[in-house]
Order: sequence, then C-alpha cells, then structure tokens
Amino acid sequence: MSSNSDDIQAAGSDTRPPMLDRTDYESWSQRIRLYGRGKENGLLILQSIDQGSFKLGTTRNTLGTTPEGSVLLRPERARTYEDLSDTKKKRYDADVRATNIVLQGLPKDIYKLINHNIEAKSIWDNIKMLLAGENINEYYVRFHKLVNDMRNIIMTMPNIQLNSKFVNNMSPEWVRFEPVVKLNKGLKETNHEQLYSYLKQHEKHAAHSLGLASAASCP
Repeated sequence: MSSNSDDIQAAGSDTRPPMLDRTDYESWSQRIRLYGRGKENGLLILQSIDQGSFKLGTTRNTLGTTPEGSVLLRPERARTYEDLSDTKKKRYDADVRATNIVLQGLPKDIYKLINHNIEAKSIWDNIKMLLAGENINEYYVRFHKLVNDMRNIIMTMPNIQLNSKFVNNMSPEWVRFEPVVKLNKGLKETNHEQLYSYLKQHEKHAAHSLGLASAASCP
C-alpha cells in the first residue's frame, strides 16, 4: 500500500479547482467547497476539510480459539488500507482527494509555505489564518511553528528565502509595508523574529491604513 503522502503526489485527475486570490479569500473558500461538494463522495471530502482525516488506528488479527471456545488474538498492529471496510476506504480516499483539491487551488508561493502538511484540515486552517484577518502576532506564531516543523523534518531553507516568505505572505493590511520592510531590514542579514519585532511597532499604523483604503474604495 502506498502512503497517504504518495497518494497525494500521484493523484491529479481532477479538472483544476478554483485558484486562490489572496485578496478575496472568502469567495475562494466558498467556491472550493462547492467544487469539492460536486465530486464523488463530496460530503466526505467536506468532512475531511472540516473535521480532519480518518485515522487508520490499530487492529488485532485472530490467531485461533482455545479448547473452551475463547478467541485468541495476535498482538496489536497498525491497521492498513486493506483492513478497512468499503465504507471506511471511501472515507480514506476522500481525505486524499480533499488534500489534492485544496493544494491544487493554491498559488505557488503559498503552496511552498505549507506543502509539508498532508491533511486537508491542517492546510485549510493554515490558509484561513494566513488570509482571513490574522493579526501580526498570530501570523508570527503560526509562521514560527511552520519553521520549527520544517526543522524537525530536517528541511532547510536559506534565511533570505524564509524572510521573503514571511514578508510576502502577510495579510492584506501589510501589503503597502512590504517595500519599506525590504528596504529598511535587509532580508539577508536579519531573521523572521527581528522582522516581527519591527512590524509589531507599526501594527496600529497598518490597521489604520487598511481602514482608510477600505473607506476610499466604498462607493
């Protein structure tokens, strides 16, 4: 049996899901759910996104019976795909499809930031935190956790690339600050902790700027 991760990389028969527009997360999230709902076992796909993946768990095979008729069981082992009932196989397959649908709807910059996740709910939650009104402290905590996760699986990335991802994936109110940050804080010499400290000082200004921009766009 192939692993969940292998299945995700191999699958790709769907027509392409709606592509995420970073400035219109709410519309994308609704369209991607409609897209998933329209696929085979669509309700299971949405269940995977909302509730998390099906856990294979463990099982014990029957060894035999005692003279008295009691059942003897082998030691507990990890359950495999082949052990599942047809209903649970559909649930497992829906997890793989859900992950593919969400990942295929992401632009490359966001995909590269979270593609070490293989569960649809984890990916979905990270995208929501990234684009749906996350403040700078929440963003920093989430980004820092992603960096630690990368280090735990011995995945390295040049400092300038990490810093660029940190700056380029901030929520919309920070967009106009990106050139200033890149100019004033050398992305090669600094780190994302220092970038956070710098940006934290300007959080109120960023929120105020977003409010002015929103007001100006109203008819």
